[in-house]
Amino acid sequence: MYLGLDLGTSELKALLLADDHRIVALARAPLSVSRPAPLWSEQSPSQWWEALEAVMAELQRHHAAALSAVRAIGLSGQMHGAVAMDTQGRVLRPAILWNDGRSAAQCDALTARVPRLAAIAGNLAMPGFTAPKLLWMREHEPELFARIACVLLPKDWLRYRLSGELASDMSDASGTLWLDVGARDWSDELLAACGLTRAQMPRLVEGSATAGRLKPELARRWGLAPEVAIAGGAGDNAASAVGMGLVDAGEGFVSLGTSGVIFVCGERFEPKPEAAVHAFCHALPGRWHQMSVMLSASSAVSWAARSFGLGNEATLLAAAATLDAEARRRAPLFLPYLSGERSPHNDANAQGVLFGLTHAHGPADIAYAVVEGVSFGLRDGLDTLARPAGDLVLVGGGARSAWWAQLLADILELPLALCEGSEAGGALGAARLAWLADGGTQARVCLRPAVRQRFEPAGTKAGVHAARHARFKALYASLRACFADDRSTQKNG
Repeated sequence: MYLGLDLGTSELKALLLADDHRIVALARAPLSVSRPAPLWSEQSPSQWWEALEAVMAELQRHHAAALSAVRAIGLSGQMHGAVAMDTQGRVLRPAILWNDGRSAAQCDALTARVPRLAAIAGNLAMPGFTAPKLLWMREHEPELFARIACVLLPKDWLRYRLSGELASDMSDASGTLWLDVGARDWSDELLAACGLTRAQMPRLVEGSATAGRLKPELARRWGLAPEVAIAGGAGDNAASAVGMGLVDAGEGFVSLGTSGVIFVCGERFEPKPEAAVHAFCHALPGRWHQMSVMLSASSAVSWAARSFGLGNEATLLAAAATLDAEARRRAPLFLPYLSGERSPHNDANAQGVLFGLTHAHGPADIAYAVVEGVSFGLRDGLDTLARPAGDLVLVGGGARSAWWAQLLADILELPLALCEGSEAGGALGAARLAWLADGGTQARVCLRPAVRQRFEPAGTKAGVHAARHARFKALYASLRACFADDRSTQKNG
């Protein structure tokens, strides 16, 4: 039995996986995000630990026998978050999250300081990444910055609490802007540009390697065997890929989580910073991947459901699905940039927009516009990547809607596959990495789960989607300067 822990933004998941690939149990605990100032997004790491205690208690209540058979634990988690700790292992401030936009000025400073940043790190400097967050701390919280003994990513802080080990894996470390992604090692040049050294970084391991052992007192509390191994694990997207068996070149997925991701595996390090593409290490040795990321996907749908009285995401999606072809053609357009945007715009100033409203429009029209806008944002990202070979696997909470899956297949003009366990891709991948750390082979462990449903693109709708997508792109291009002016006014006001 293997335990996968997936630390997301909105919840922590714990999954028990048997060595015949059965998902034995899945427990969840919710998490909340604090936004104490415009553009800020933070969480207290203590909340992550409370969530972990909650899911472990649930598993112990209902699956004690399976829990006692666990041989290894794997970790997956939201990327880029900055957990700064002092010499005593104490957290110095709330973790600054991946969707925090406060460090745009620090991104400019880092890029100027290291002109070959993208060639080393494989990525442009964006506010979501870890390095600009530490530069922000250095400028705005110098007393705390001076006390930093180690910087950990969210899931790696959980590893520290579980094992006492300061370690990270290659895929998650790729999202810091401190990793030489081609060499799979920390870059002293990039660290120095942020006033840091590798002595303040965790040691690096591959995601399928052992990175520590569960503390005996925790094993006793939760009913686990002694000496349970903890794998290196992965950032959430690389873990989802492993969970869906996507480890070879050309294979990939589209994720409809809080953020939206299109992920394509590769055999080599292939940066493409001019299109704001992310080039990261994969969770397995000798593999890399490209990824486009939009910051607001399912989170935009949740926002719209709350803001327009549509109840919840499922109710909004049901309302959107009622529109016929003519109503869709006349629907408003929605720019889904509620937290700024990464791929392909790299625009922290971008904002959400509903455009083209008339008296004829109601809640269902707005619902459709929001879902369509998120889908168009994903299409923009897809167009920056190497075209995947075959279909894309659909993962994330948004994958629960067959209607949205079909709309997305039509807009992407690619077949999508919904596989067993896709809703828990990160946790499943974490459990599989634990299995690999326990001696499992890639051929046995990294299988593609059974396809539950396929969605083929309807070619007859391509023209309508293409016309609205062209207007969507033109709308952003027309407003980009206005977004920047508005942010400048907010800062100076």
